[in-house]
Amino acid sequence: MHFYLDPGGSLTGRIRVPGDKSMSHRAIMLGSIAEGRTTVDGFLEGEDALATLSAFREMGVEITDPQSGRLTIEGVGLRGLKPPARVMDVGNSGTSIRLMAGLLAGQPFDSILTGDQSLLRRPMARVITPLSQMGALISSHEGCPPLEIQGGRALGGIHYDMPVASAQVKSSVLLAGLFAEGRTSVTEPAPTRDHTERMLTGFGYAVDREQGVISLEGGGSLKGTDIDIPADISSAAFFLVGASIAPGSDLILEHVGINPTRDGVITILRAMGADIEVVNERQVGGEPVADLRVRHAPLKGIEIPFEAVPLAIDELPAVLIAAACAEGVTVLRGAEELRVKESDRIASMAEGLSQLGIENTMQPDGIEVVGGDLSGGVITTHRDHRIAMSFSMAALRASDRIKVSDCAHVATSFPGFADLALQTGLRLEVAEE
Repeated sequence: MHFYLDPGGSLTGRIRVPGDKSMSHRAIMLGSIAEGRTTVDGFLEGEDALATLSAFREMGVEITDPQSGRLTIEGVGLRGLKPPARVMDVGNSGTSIRLMAGLLAGQPFDSILTGDQSLLRRPMARVITPLSQMGALISSHEGCPPLEIQGGRALGGIHYDMPVASAQVKSSVLLAGLFAEGRTSVTEPAPTRDHTERMLTGFGYAVDREQGVISLEGGGSLKGTDIDIPADISSAAFFLVGASIAPGSDLILEHVGINPTRDGVITILRAMGADIEVVNERQVGGEPVADLRVRHAPLKGIEIPFEAVPLAIDELPAVLIAAACAEGVTVLRGAEELRVKESDRIASMAEGLSQLGIENTMQPDGIEVVGGDLSGGVITTHRDHRIAMSFSMAALRASDRIKVSDCAHVATSFPGFADLALQTGLRLEVAEE
């Protein structure tokens, strides 16, 4: 599937993007090991989150089919999962495989996790190392999936100083800590998304957080609860950028999660001069939510604040489209994590920006982008959903037609993206292979 985008246009109206992907994964995992029923509203019916749902069904958990983002989970308790009858394939989902590695390390049965060709190239040593220190036995293919996890291992709590700020690593260790003897704690070098800690608390599990150290005691229990998942700020980011760069835009994004460990994209775009208004702020299920109104504004290049990078790691491809449309130079550093996403996102963005005539210089941990006039061209997505959606927004300021090739993976995080983009004013046409 390819996207063809005619140049120009503006984004207007009111939309609600799909539910938060990170929270959808965690709702399934924690609801499955809780005691009693959990109801979930706002579940993201994208391929990644559905892969997590399917895996827990494989382990004997009753989960209803999502109906307009609503589902119920009949939790089996911490010790109630059953051995899967087959290898569990989580597709393209790095969140699924890394978090489930921690959860499965404490089970009495053996399990194998695998995925698609993209996932099979992604590094897993970052979770295998701390889990092994806890007593887990996990084998991999030279540090990449498939992961073979041996069951029946007695896990012990550890203190782990994370070398790289990663919510997936932190969450994997904390989930293993639920099954470990004693206390498990993690120190973050910089704040990362805290949905796991918040949601554990929502399920009645005590989590301590102070001065960058997150800890919990093993052996407790989770109680089924009701979860309302807000719209995903990572999906909203494409529209925040699109409306910022396109003259005449005035767009409202409804019910967006603005968790302070996820709002880096708003901080960065505002620093560039974006006109983003946060209205109707409220708390929903322990998570801060708001409507975001964004209007076109002239942007300027900046040095992206180092501390904002881990708070916007998934949104940075979209931010680089804003940088291409800004006056002056934008400098992104400290983002080496982008090298090991669904694609090497630094290289993928550099390649695409060059295709559209935008001068840029890659660094090992980032990129410098010189704002300028965007031409048309053909973008190779490297089967990365965020690359596809980012370059779709570039058409709003391009001088000619853009073809974004290989867009089938957009459904991993944002089913319905094309329809919503058309509704707001993006001049997009979908063509099958």
